[in-house]
Amino acid sequence: MVNKHVSLVDKDLLKFTKLEELILSANRIKEIDAVNLPPTLKVLELYGNEVTSMECLCARPPPCLQHLGLGHNKLLGPLESLYVTADHWPTLVSLDLGFNNLTDLQSLIASLSTLQHLRLLVLQGNPLALVPYYRGFTIDSLSRLCVLDDITVSPNEKHLFRDLGHSGDLLPREAQFVVTIGNVRGVPDTSVLDPEPGPQGPFITYSYYVTYDFVEDEEDEGKKYGGVLAEIVSPSLIMEQLGEEFPEEVIGEAEGSLESGLTTQTQSGELEEESLVSGGSAPLPRLTDSAEELAKLRPLTDPRLCPSPGTVLFSTVRKPWAEVIPCNYEMQHTLKDLVPLKAFLLAGTTVTVVEEKVLSWPAGLPLVDASLSARKGKGEKNKKDKKGTDLNGGKEAAKDQKGSKKKKELPKDLQQDQPILRVLGSGAVVLEPLLVGEPLVSTVCNFGVIRTLESDRLTFLRDSKKPKKAKKETGKSKTKPGASEKRKSVFSMYEGDYQPEPLTVEVQIQLNQCRSAEEAIRALSL
Repeated sequence: MVNKHVSLVDKDLLKFTKLEELILSANRIKEIDAVNLPPTLKVLELYGNEVTSMECLCARPPPCLQHLGLGHNKLLGPLESLYVTADHWPTLVSLDLGFNNLTDLQSLIASLSTLQHLRLLVLQGNPLALVPYYRGFTIDSLSRLCVLDDITVSPNEKHLFRDLGHSGDLLPREAQFVVTIGNVRGVPDTSVLDPEPGPQGPFITYSYYVTYDFVEDEEDEGKKYGGVLAEIVSPSLIMEQLGEEFPEEVIGEAEGSLESGLTTQTQSGELEEESLVSGGSAPLPRLTDSAEELAKLRPLTDPRLCPSPGTVLFSTVRKPWAEVIPCNYEMQHTLKDLVPLKAFLLAGTTVTVVEEKVLSWPAGLPLVDASLSARKGKGEKNKKDKKGTDLNGGKEAAKDQKGSKKKKELPKDLQQDQPILRVLGSGAVVLEPLLVGEPLVSTVCNFGVIRTLESDRLTFLRDSKKPKKAKKETGKSKTKPGASEKRKSVFSMYEGDYQPEPLTVEVQIQLNQCRSAEEAIRALSL
């Protein structure tokens, strides 16, 4: 009776006096009165139902039951270990409790050890299977077990995890993950599209980083990962600084606009660049009588820059543009609350590549600005007199050239505007394989081509000028024979078959799994 919308098992089932196998998978059963189960049953499968506790089956369980399948239900709580003992299932050979919400491995294994005939066991998909020592502890504690999670228990495994079961109470009940983010490729060099800054700015800098969301324990959130490698984007933190200066109603509305995560769109449908605070403070809302005026002042946030509910946003260190941007990022996540962790792994994480644009301005008008115009006029005069003779001599010309170089240098004291963030690419990474026993998810996120012919041509032209500059400074040609032809051929590539590299980022998420009893015990001392 599979997927037949069954919700109740009544006493009429007892009319099957010789029934040995009952399969009621993929129905709507929340509990079963064991009194209505024929005592002749040897196989009972209830996969994919809504059973929340095994207690209902233990009132009068079939005495000869050999296989019980309760996978993909809603079993939850430490009391479930009380219902899997030999007192209820003396002849049980196979038990499948996979993909529930069981968290207490030590208590459950203690109860399962009383089942003398148990040979096949499935627990994967439960939060308890995410702890590093799960497989080794289970194998050593249940010495008669032949198959665990559909994988045969080998003699070598039994040897490697020998005596680990005696350390059950000392082993931490937490899961450990390591997130690694490698190279980012295919990022366009946006800086080539900006005009040269004047003496008063703005001086524009670009940096790039990758974000991802990950679930965290509430007690550790914002404490353990408060460094530069893990920036928590929280609208409430932004608004905390407004407390005494503005009424609570204004602060509440402004905070609500941040949390709403709305974006504006141009007529063409493309997302506009929006300001978002990253390591700074939000623009303070002014007291206005009009709600419309207040709405205009609210910073609008691209929802892809906000973490999913119940998660924290982490980011790599900001890096300047390069053809290949090495993130060199590695973060360990240790989690004790395993039930939300399972839900997070089923949903997956979101990886986002972000471009940060910062405009800087001189802190104040420098005193030398007034003389710059005079110096400029003098330079023009010298330039005119140069038609006849050099009135200032070679030394003055060199001095004026040196002064012109200084003008191009950035002022020392700059004030920065709020960063302007632009999402270059964003996509989901599937993490469900970690829940079914896979130790590693490794992928290259491909967000498609975002580079343009215009920016790539300007970048190429800018970079091609660098060897020429070195030639002028040294007075010697460092250009290898045929280099000009090579540059010409590369340039022709942009005129003809233009195939830019797509935007990609390398991501690895590893679930820590102990490979021996020694490794598990060693982790206790760390």
